[in-house]
Amino acid sequence: MFGINDLPKFLFAFFLVLPIISFVHEAGHVFFAWLMGGKNIRVTVGSGRVLFQVGILEVRQYYFWYGLCTFDNLKRNQRFAHILIFAGGSLFNGLAAVAVVYLIENEVLEAGILTYQFTYFSLYYVFFALLPMPYPDGNYSDGKVIIDLIRNKAPVKTYRVQWNEEKKQWCVLDHDRKLIEAFEEEEQALSRAHEVAKQDRPSRLVSTKSGKETEVQNYPKVPL
Repeated sequence: MFGINDLPKFLFAFFLVLPIISFVHEAGHVFFAWLMGGKNIRVTVGSGRVLFQVGILEVRQYYFWYGLCTFDNLKRNQRFAHILIFAGGSLFNGLAAVAVVYLIENEVLEAGILTYQFTYFSLYYVFFALLPMPYPDGNYSDGKVIIDLIRNKAPVKTYRVQWNEEKKQWCVLDHDRKLIEAFEEEEQALSRAHEVAKQDRPSRLVSTKSGKETEVQNYPKVPL
């Protein structure tokens, strides 16, 4: 039974162990995103205002709650690559838990509250990350995204920057080739296209010149 004497242990887990597990989880996403050629990789631990930033790591005020990994322009932009990236967080959590148990059994680590909570909450993370469900904010769990990828139900929208000879303008077109906005300069059109594509992940941005389409950048869905 949970008693008043267990409260410090709970706080210890909540404010120290969980952020470490969250970092391990995001590290799994980052590893496979890097392996698949992802660019602009960033890791956010926590929510709220930014406390500090070191390299690709950003730690926010409520460091014990939430986390995500963002990246752009995968070189290996196939379905299997995305599955690996979204499964990577749970894989790292599972491997970390197994490693801790192994080290305890071989008396390298001493069994205690820290190792127990780390193992327990690592498996907790794995379960809820892979449980296929939508979140209230509109995001999906890693498991839900993986299932959609396997079923090929994860639509990737394509945004286009295309020269309109009649209007003498660069047009930004949505996935249905409907006009979003038109500009006189190509750089302005590309900037606007990057903005809308980035906000509608997963998406691709292509440039159409002389009837030929060239991918400028792709924006994969963000793993949590």
